[in-house]
Amino acid sequence: MGSGATKREILEKKLEKRLQDPKTEPLIYLPLDFLEDITCGFSTERVLGTGGCGVVYKGVLRSGKTIAVKNIFDKHLLDNDNRFENEIICLTEVRHQNIVQLVGYCLETKSEVMEYSGKHVVAQRRACLLCFEFLCNGSLDKHLSDETSGLDWDERYKIITGVCRGLHYLHDKRRIAHWDLKPQNILMDDTMMPKIANFDLSRLLSQEKS
Repeated sequence: MGSGATKREILEKKLEKRLQDPKTEPLIYLPLDFLEDITCGFSTERVLGTGGCGVVYKGVLRSGKTIAVKNIFDKHLLDNDNRFENEIICLTEVRHQNIVQLVGYCLETKSEVMEYSGKHVVAQRRACLLCFEFLCNGSLDKHLSDETSGLDWDERYKIITGVCRGLHYLHDKRRIAHWDLKPQNILMDDTMMPKIANFDLSRLLSQEKS
């Protein structure tokens, strides 16, 4: 980028490099205002899905490329403060075609004046967001049906094989236990390639454990 490139242009360039090849660009810190911008202020029209720990939004870059932005609920952070860190640690160095790619993160704390028990107080609001490659075909549960419709056997076999390869890589190469594998946590790309996602419950195993 030239010397006159804006902060957003620099971030988008880094994101595009990370999406093309994670080895060329380290995990990117993305400011909250940048993520608000690409999700239209976390608009309801950009919601891709809602889970137990947060809402996932579609973020659109100026180039037209998209990412998925996972905004973790405040209550979830208070009750499970280490899950955000777990997901970052587990996915930072993961490189496999059957594992969703983490491209960036945001962790910001701001002071806000708010009403509490009839009084105005200054409170700390923590924003924790994770950004992933966007997978256009959604989660596997949306494609499952009875034997008279839906995926044919060749597609099902491809998905089963892909999930098994992803799990083998996690267990054998990275010593990561997912702990929450289900159709809702398997995402499908544009070729119906399965990618394991949602690592907030995952754990890194010690060398003594199998």
